Amino acid sequence: MARFDSRVVRSLWIVAVLAGAAGVAGMGVVRATQVPTTLEDFFVPGTQPVEEGEIFDTLLTSDECAGCHQPGDPEIAIFTPWEGSLMAHAARDPLFWAATAVANQDAADAGDLCIRCHIPMGWIGGRSTPTDGSRITEADRDGISCNFCHRMVDPDYKPGVSPAADQQILADLSSNGLLPSSPGNGSYVLDPQDRRRGPFDVVGDLGFNPHPVETLESPFHSTSEFCATCHDVSNPVYTKQEDGTYALDTLDAAHPTSDKHDMFPVERTYSEWANSAFADGGVDMGGRFGGNKALVSTCQDCHMPDTTARGCSFGSIRDDLPSHEMSGAATWVLQAILNLDEFGVIDPDAIEAGIARSISMLQRAATVELSQTGCYLNVRVINETGHKLPTGYPEGRRIWVNVQLLTEEGLPVAEYGHYDAGSADLTLNTKIYEAHLGVDEDIAAATGVPEGVGFHFALNNVLYKDNRIPPRGFTQAGFAAAGAAPVGADYADQQYWDDSQFFIPPGVTTASVTLFYQASSKEYITFLRDENVTNDAGQVLYNQWVATGKSPPVPMASEALAVTDHPGGDYDGSGSVDLADYAAFPACMYGPNVPVAGACAAFDCDDDGDVDVDDYGTFQLAVQFTP
Repeated sequence: MARFDSRVVRSLWIVAVLAGAAGVAGMGVVRATQVPTTLEDFFVPGTQPVEEGEIFDTLLTSDECAGCHQPGDPEIAIFTPWEGSLMAHAARDPLFWAATAVANQDAADAGDLCIRCHIPMGWIGGRSTPTDGSRITEADRDGISCNFCHRMVDPDYKPGVSPAADQQILADLSSNGLLPSSPGNGSYVLDPQDRRRGPFDVVGDLGFNPHPVETLESPFHSTSEFCATCHDVSNPVYTKQEDGTYALDTLDAAHPTSDKHDMFPVERTYSEWANSAFADGGVDMGGRFGGNKALVSTCQDCHMPDTTARGCSFGSIRDDLPSHEMSGAATWVLQAILNLDEFGVIDPDAIEAGIARSISMLQRAATVELSQTGCYLNVRVINETGHKLPTGYPEGRRIWVNVQLLTEEGLPVAEYGHYDAGSADLTLNTKIYEAHLGVDEDIAAATGVPEGVGFHFALNNVLYKDNRIPPRGFTQAGFAAAGAAPVGADYADQQYWDDSQFFIPPGVTTASVTLFYQASSKEYITFLRDENVTNDAGQVLYNQWVATGKSPPVPMASEALAVTDHPGGDYDGSGSVDLADYAAFPACMYGPNVPVAGACAAFDCDDDGDVDVDDYGTFQLAVQFTP
């Protein structure tokens, strides 16, 4: 159908659903009118669900591999670390199920795009429909399993490098128009036969084939493109327009280009890395991310660091074995998954170790530096990762700066970014690094969802805010081309840090700063509970969120600074900023570049040697801290 026709179709649908949306609103309930999408709208190329009569070896569960890559052996860094990761439990994640339920409510069959990566065994097996997961089996909940990853094929065949068998697999996909053009959106290619692939020549190393099937060497498994398969996500129901906005496509049809860069960007972890210094030759991080490599380049260098260990029970010790820990930022969700393990199939010790590794990863992801300028505390947050800080699925995920200003006796004078653990409320008087997505006027009118920022993942088509800190090597042009440009924040090329200033009231001698990460905000969790009208996934999630401490913030980095007391606007030295100080200020406001003298120095908060409009703004701020 021509592009003009698709606009007509979309307009007719909008007109048709407006009455329904208005009717719902009129009853005092504002819920999204479901977009009548189909599985076709969420189609992406790559291996497709197996059809009846098609020859395809069934994907195996991970317990088939545990015998040789067994748990309990400290010299083997495969099964047990994997079992403590969110990758192993992607299909059990209650947050995933709650988000999928709302996505399906908002856009019919939207859950197919989610299930494709989270439950590949069920998706390939054709059990992802209906997309509410009702046909998913217990075996399917094995998540991102061993057999799935080690049957993946590089979509970009490299003669002399890729396994020879891959050439025919890719040719078959290409002839059917299913060959992915770029990694992302779960466009994985799987070998129809159970041939095990990995980065090493296992047969050559051991002198025999340890598997009951063919074992192939695959350099693809050591590349970031391997990880990009599910860590660069776009919504294929939208197409980027010439003016940079995103409009709904023809319904019940695949995306017109199948190019992720033409779709609405949901998360861009791989693209952020691809446009960083880490992708361009690597960065020497001095062992910051563990393992046996100082140079960090690929995703695996941080998340599967090379270690000295065995790959299997009868293998030899090697110094370049990728530990299958796959640590990210998962904390409370792993505990929730364990709590919900009604069949007792999950090892609690593995989960505990996985949470500890995630916390360690978070604490290596950033550095905080402090300094003082007059009555300002300067806080610099440095991104030490190969992607944005934070990265990944943005909804509910945030990092903030907590500043506590103390007297010589340790008594609090002021605090920025206070978090109440009981209510899970964050005081918003600080710098928060996050991304806010939402809908535009057209989608709001068509669905009944309020225009602006919101958590309707399947409907969102506008990025309203993204001040997350870019990685080393950042360029505005590169990130813009990848659909990952900052929004509402100004980062210069090559800037991988962010600076904030906080007013220091009189009487403060110490500034204590902590950078906190939170995986799930209260607002997001309650949205998933309250918006869900189809099943109990939102309530199950909420209950676990409460039971595990309401997504307790993780301290990523902490620093303290002894500060020099500054009058901060207290002209007369009374210990507070009051009317007498207000009366004195105009006589001291000489304007820029006029040297400050005498008692007027109390008003020079930015310590630039004059009293001007900038100082007046800080002077007004000082009133907040007046006893």
